[in-house]
Amino acid sequence: MADDVVARKQFASEVPSKNLPPMAYGDIPEPKSLRRVLGPSVILAALAVSSGEYVLWPYITAEVGLVMLWAAVVGVTIQFFLNMEIERWTLATGETAIAGFVRLWKPWGVVMALSAFITIVWPGWATSGATTLGFVFGLSPSAATWVAVIALVAIAVTLTVSPVVYNTVEKIEMVKVVAVLVFLVVALTTAISAQAWAGLGTAVTGIGTGLGPMPGDLDPAVVLGAIAFAGAGALANLAQSNWIRDKGFGMGALIPRIVSPVTGEDVAKAATGTMVGQDDGNLRRFRGWWRVANIEQLVSFWALTVLSIVVLSLLAYSTVFGRDVPGAGDLNFIRGMGEALKGTVGPWFGTLFWVIGGAGLLLTALANVDYVSRIIADVLKTVYLTDSIRWTESRLYFVFVWSMVGIGSLILMAGFSQPLALLVVSSALSGVVMFVYSVLLIRLNRRALPQAIRLRGLRLGVMIFAVLFYGYFSARLLIEYGGKLFS
Repeated sequence: MADDVVARKQFASEVPSKNLPPMAYGDIPEPKSLRRVLGPSVILAALAVSSGEYVLWPYITAEVGLVMLWAAVVGVTIQFFLNMEIERWTLATGETAIAGFVRLWKPWGVVMALSAFITIVWPGWATSGATTLGFVFGLSPSAATWVAVIALVAIAVTLTVSPVVYNTVEKIEMVKVVAVLVFLVVALTTAISAQAWAGLGTAVTGIGTGLGPMPGDLDPAVVLGAIAFAGAGALANLAQSNWIRDKGFGMGALIPRIVSPVTGEDVAKAATGTMVGQDDGNLRRFRGWWRVANIEQLVSFWALTVLSIVVLSLLAYSTVFGRDVPGAGDLNFIRGMGEALKGTVGPWFGTLFWVIGGAGLLLTALANVDYVSRIIADVLKTVYLTDSIRWTESRLYFVFVWSMVGIGSLILMAGFSQPLALLVVSSALSGVVMFVYSVLLIRLNRRALPQAIRLRGLRLGVMIFAVLFYGYFSARLLIEYGGKLFS
């Protein structure tokens, strides 16, 4: 009887074990320095500096000025707290947040995997990047479509021959972030008009704009999409679990990393977790990890994302707001911004604006294919193929990388190549999904973690606000378009 009691105490009783194996307690490694953990939030920031920052928020500014910029800052701030709750579960257990959702209800794994696929399979990033680079090289729309297809195939090759996939993604996205930072610094010092600086005050006085009638002729789908992608958006936030696990954060250090089944050493083990022990030593180390993870997220994700949204919106205000830019719906407002920057700063700067944006969007497509394939592979291996020797997580990842690229290429070749429309479809759907998993994160981190490390206090309040925030704009979107469907 005593032995049975001891055995029971070795498992975390708070963690549901109906759908996944019980979670034993284990020792968490010593926390690493900030320099050694930089990376996962850089990838997230690189995702952020793309559709929302480069396209959607400048588009909104071109239409109505800076009056909606408050919502971008609120959206990024909410995502900081959202990301940290995702990281809390993975730091404590080594499991992804989606695996945690599966412990609450088994179908959540399939729901999240399908949501990731449906929201990102639309190749808006690839075609937007190719279209923007087309402004530099004078490409026709049909030629830009083929550039996007070639880029997608190159992405699949890059991801599936990398010995350790995470390391490749981190290095590529780090280069992008450095290039964007250099561009933003130059833009701040050379390209922002006095009128734009003066107009920045409307971002404060306009707080609350959009909660009632939308300003101008803004589509609610565009606004919800921009809010969802004010930051990484979609299920990219949930992919923080996968990235910090591969980086070796907390209990994630105990989980095998995704490698190329062609060039890496594949591992068949399923990625179920181990709960951090609740003794003084383990709790001290967990708090060390929690502190460094918060700093990494704040510096790499929040600060860079807010800076990029503000600067690129100021650029849009300085160049195209209040001016007639024909065909803004097909990224001609991006063309207009570049042409204006050539006149006000110099030809080199307008070209640099297009190159940074076009190349950045293509690299976002790479990170998108990576994280969606990671999420799906993790769900299938952890929940449904736990005992399979043949179907390792790395092999599943390989299959879905090429599936994403294949379907995206077919969509483009079938003629669905309008960049802005594709981005709005992806981002608006993402806002609805973010509402759902905000609710799930509250439940998971309140009920399935030991008392000493669970969600509480200010962070709980912010998470409740996140649910209300995403829920409000999601409801407006569904009412708006639901009414049109049945009218």
